[in-house]
Amino acid sequence: MNGKEILLAALRGEKTPRPAWLPFVGVHGGYLIGETATDYLQSSELMVRGLKRACELYRPDGLPIAFDLQIEAEILGCQLQWLDEVPPAVVSHPLAEGEIADLPELDETRGRFPLVIEALEGMQREVGDEVALYGLICGPFTLALHLLGNDLFMDMIMAPDRVGEVIAHCAEVGKRAADVYIDHGADVVAVVDPMTSQISPEHFAEFITPHVNTVFDHIREREGLSSLFVCGDATRSLELLCDTHADNISVDEQIPMARLSELCLERGKSFGGNIKLTSVLLLGDEEDARLETVDIIDQSGEVGFVLAPGCDLPYSVPEGNLQAVAEMVHDEYRRQVVRAAAGSRQVDDFADVELPDYEGSDEVIVDVITLDSTSCAPCQYMMAAVEAAAAAARCRVRAVEHKIKTRQGLGMMARLGVEKLPTICIDGTERYASIIPDQETLVRAIEARGEEKMRQRSFADAAS
Repeated sequence: MNGKEILLAALRGEKTPRPAWLPFVGVHGGYLIGETATDYLQSSELMVRGLKRACELYRPDGLPIAFDLQIEAEILGCQLQWLDEVPPAVVSHPLAEGEIADLPELDETRGRFPLVIEALEGMQREVGDEVALYGLICGPFTLALHLLGNDLFMDMIMAPDRVGEVIAHCAEVGKRAADVYIDHGADVVAVVDPMTSQISPEHFAEFITPHVNTVFDHIREREGLSSLFVCGDATRSLELLCDTHADNISVDEQIPMARLSELCLERGKSFGGNIKLTSVLLLGDEEDARLETVDIIDQSGEVGFVLAPGCDLPYSVPEGNLQAVAEMVHDEYRRQVVRAAAGSRQVDDFADVELPDYEGSDEVIVDVITLDSTSCAPCQYMMAAVEAAAAAARCRVRAVEHKIKTRQGLGMMARLGVEKLPTICIDGTERYASIIPDQETLVRAIEARGEEKMRQRSFADAAS
């Protein structure tokens, strides 16, 4: 079996002779050829060059053509902000004041779809017999958030019919996007819906399941294979994720692979994940990558498993770390050597990372632990919610983002005891882990802490 055959067999839930390997090369492809994310994602020629280079370095069984969840949003009227090392971010929301009927239609002639099609067809010619090519579409809930903005979370309670109507429309957009990829030769269509990790199981069942299933049913009718990819801590809705009609469920580092394997295999699904993006791939070394890879492989077994990073690869991941992953995929003997050496690595305790003086500060300090709000949709919308609440609160507030793309950010995460991403802490206390509260709730929490600090100071002044 060649790599493509191994990956497709894994997606169908079959036993494979070795793990299938799917590096999510998005803007990292630009890094490999010395181009910015902005230029890379707006050129089919650059995307093909970057993906071909990834093939040479990482020996993948599958690759996404473009890991960019803003392609559909841009066509539908969202304005984007472009940066050099991350995909573009949505900065305007057409349905905040507009109507669904006013949105443009989505087809393959609009926006950047012609570039993506050219890249897909180019990669099919170059490596299509040996590497399975993925078309990634923005999931209905995440696309609805792009269109509506953070008001979506309050509207789920106050105007659920309106939210359901928008998500249903986004599912229809997803079907059309899936058709574009299938019509031009994609082997797999992945629905990437990271914002679904930020809501309750009840809201997942109400707003996600019925709509996303129409997309998966459509892909199956087109005789395609499908995957549902959710980053963030989706633990609370994990069984609901696995009950969707997707052929494959893919997750990030916050989900135990042994548990995912159990849930998926008993439902006849394949599963994928979940190499740590920052602490291992971006900031770790080759030995960290080997140990992490072997641990995930050993948790996941030989049936229906696709090894992948927890999300879109950070732009400047060292090539050697991903080559170390590929080495573990392709060399069973080297896996045995790594297993024998496991346990000898020292763990960073981040003792030198200092926490703010929460009690001594006259501000309420809101720490937001993120992957990176410029590239991670849940992080972007959580940070936006915090900034809006900080501006509205009737007390002094300092909001600080700690990106775990840096050692300092990882240290803050460790020192605060945060385990899930993204998370809001108020004066050093974790308050909202992998869930975005509505603005009124968040403002109340910040103001309550501000009032508490004022009372404590009054008592201290009186005592002195």
